[in-house]
Amino acid sequence: MTSNPDFNRPIDRRNSNSYKHDRLREEFGTTDLLPMWVADMDFASPDFVLEAIRERCDHGVLGYTLIPKTWSDAITNWLYRRHGWTVEATQLGFIPGIVSGLALTIQCFTQPGDKILVQSPVYPPFLHLPTNNDRELVTNPLVYDGHQFQIDFDDFERKAADCKLFILCNPHNPGGRVWTVNELERLCEICIRNGVLIVSDEIHIDLTLPGHTSHSPGSFTPEIASQVITLMAPSKTFNIPGLSSSFYVIQNDRLRKQFKAYLDKAELGMGNLFAILAAQAAFEHGDAWLDQLLTYLANNIAYVDNTLKTDMPLIKACIPQASYLIWLDCRELELDDEALKTFFIKEAKLGLNPGPSFGIEGTGFMRMNIGCPKATVELAMNQLKTAYQARF
Repeated sequence: MTSNPDFNRPIDRRNSNSYKHDRLREEFGTTDLLPMWVADMDFASPDFVLEAIRERCDHGVLGYTLIPKTWSDAITNWLYRRHGWTVEATQLGFIPGIVSGLALTIQCFTQPGDKILVQSPVYPPFLHLPTNNDRELVTNPLVYDGHQFQIDFDDFERKAADCKLFILCNPHNPGGRVWTVNELERLCEICIRNGVLIVSDEIHIDLTLPGHTSHSPGSFTPEIASQVITLMAPSKTFNIPGLSSSFYVIQNDRLRKQFKAYLDKAELGMGNLFAILAAQAAFEHGDAWLDQLLTYLANNIAYVDNTLKTDMPLIKACIPQASYLIWLDCRELELDDEALKTFFIKEAKLGLNPGPSFGIEGTGFMRMNIGCPKATVELAMNQLKTAYQARF
């Protein structure tokens, strides 16, 4: 089965209950914006995914569904084919979403009052989930060197000594950083020494851009793998987040049995008919489509970077090594966070994520989603350029 994607094709998502497009007034106070915030793409989902769903709809009965072996086979084959990681089908299972999966791991493997370690700035739910579940949030601030984020290992080791669980964002969101093997091994070794369980959110790992290679700690040594719970999904990669299709990989038998038992208590293990079908189709047929997508995204990123350097030098792009999200360093504009947000909304007419929503370390930054047709990116940069040149 093949797909010939047209990533240049505009699709009007307004009035389709799109969170990104139909919540502008609630989030920004106006609808007169280009929405480049929520992390989904404006491209059509792959033909082979849509066809799998249509075929099932044509059957006419949407009853309770089993999770077939073909689903787990598609995942294990994908992990080996794309990442060189050998996983047994018995080591993975369905979860309804990555964020809910993170909440479930916190509830299952820690107790109220326990400390949960995260690295900020980071995807906002990482900052809310511990306290929402009566745990204590501990942050290991990442260090931005002007180009990429770096890890403060001394601070991480000090704080890990008191924590029960570490939530790793791999690759990193919002910075798009692909952690090296050495960095990941060092983090894992610190966690193992301190008895800290590692939960690795790898929802962006298949969006690793050309020229870079991501690594999953679950594929490292047996000692490391036995301390890691990996959460993955086809949702970002194939633009199907509305289907809530995710899965876990747990190679430690004891931890897997404990987690599965916890899911079973809440009757969360059955899966969703369309989520299962879409994931299987994506992992079975998605290689060529994804390779074309990654090239397209890399070109969009290069366009943004070149335009900023040429026309708006006070704004600098943190070039992502994975994902379609660009972390914009706006500190040289010398605007406070409220003024910066107002500049993008009122003057540039762009709906972006404000940096502080990712933690205090995001002060002076904005996150921009370029997972859209090149024409949209060009329009966004033209609007930003006009506003920039009028003000600065």
